[in-house]
Amino acid sequence: MDVLRPRSLDDALAIKAERPEALPVCGGTDVLVGINFDRLRPTALLDIARLQELAQVERDDGVVTVGAGVSYTRIMQELPRLTALAQASRTIGSPQIRNRGTVGGNLGTASPAGDALPVLAVYEADVLVADEAGRRAVPWHGFIVDVKRTTLQPTELIVGVRFRVPRGPGSFSKIGTRNAMVISIAGLCLQIDEDRRAVRIALGSVAPTIVRATDAERFAAERMERAGLWDDPSATLDDLDGFAELVGEVARPIDDVRGTAAYRRHACRVLARRSLAWALADRREAAR
Repeated sequence: MDVLRPRSLDDALAIKAERPEALPVCGGTDVLVGINFDRLRPTALLDIARLQELAQVERDDGVVTVGAGVSYTRIMQELPRLTALAQASRTIGSPQIRNRGTVGGNLGTASPAGDALPVLAVYEADVLVADEAGRRAVPWHGFIVDVKRTTLQPTELIVGVRFRVPRGPGSFSKIGTRNAMVISIAGLCLQIDEDRRAVRIALGSVAPTIVRATDAERFAAERMERAGLWDDPSATLDDLDGFAELVGEVARPIDDVRGTAAYRRHACRVLARRSLAWALADRREAAR
């Protein structure tokens, strides 16, 4: 196995053009596990951990760009006001894993259990990719197309994600077989978008890819409008159970060693009800 160590992003893209089979590695929290368990046997590794171009966090007029090499620990430290993303980052592995793991790695692995991915879905993020010919932005729903399959071309690298921060409360929650260092049985991100008067919900670990619960989003936004909640956060919202049922319906889970499909659907309903209740409580508190 060759280990290739570029000194800049341009060097890395040149190597990728010449050696498209080279597997990028940054934190290594997924790649090295695959190698250790003999699930991966790449002929070459492309070590991008030292590339400063991938380690930047930028903010510009409400738009945030997070480099593919930014660790979850840095996200927690530098972007704490992005509540859902900070919460998702906090649930990932141990402190050692959070120090090494990256959003770029979650995207590259393309597992539906990637905890950062439902957050990127509700943020409606673009995935930024590059090769020697240039750069392109891929909408979140056009990047991961199946379990561990993306539209990334062999000569391309993930360089970051970009999104406009919604104004309003949000959260990420998940259910696993224990409280820490666990792969999600089901995960859910909910985000209120005050400017659009919209509710966004995305699910992880319950379908081949991350899914948005669009019927439930419309249901919640319409019920909030009917109750006058958009203008008066102290008003009461009825039919949280109806909202939760719609969220559960979008799940397409499987039975596996971590849980049954029926349990995963139930988990989605529980997480949905809790998350919307938390968001409404946060809006009431902020309005006081």
